[in-house]
Amino acid sequence: MKIRELTPENYAKVSALLRQAFPRSMYEMQLVENFHKNGKAVHEWVCIHINTVIASITFSNAYNGAAVCGLHLAPLAVKPEFQKQGIGSELLRFALRQEVIKANTIFVLGDPRFYRKFGFEPCAMPLCLFDKDNAHFLSLRNNTSSQFTVGYEAEFNIGTPGRR
Repeated sequence: MKIRELTPENYAKVSALLRQAFPRSMYEMQLVENFHKNGKAVHEWVCIHINTVIASITFSNAYNGAAVCGLHLAPLAVKPEFQKQGIGSELLRFALRQEVIKANTIFVLGDPRFYRKFGFEPCAMPLCLFDKDNAHFLSLRNNTSSQFTVGYEAEFNIGTPGRR
């Protein structure tokens, strides 16, 4: 099993993975495809096992108004037959060690029980437009003291996202 940066030749494999990992939602697949189609600067890694993409992770810019204030982690996906084996955790740990990720505040909308294991904490500020009361909105290295609603890349505006 190898972790490497996502390259264009694996875009279709990541789309297929996202369809499998989120069978009741096209949102995650459409989001990542739109990032690629629109040439958005995102940070992405994949886990490859026997020439198959079995996991992927994507980070995109987070905004306070027009200023970048960190990164959003979305989505993190693992092929269903490889879930519950620690692959998603290994990919997340790998990504969190990368310089471009270590240098930023990271926001995630997801299961607090999962993300707290990696140092994410409930986020009181900023507010998340997709999560009433910020119940599933967490952050890492967040020193925000001003109140604002965190912004997302335009590609997120393709409907209401599912839980991550």
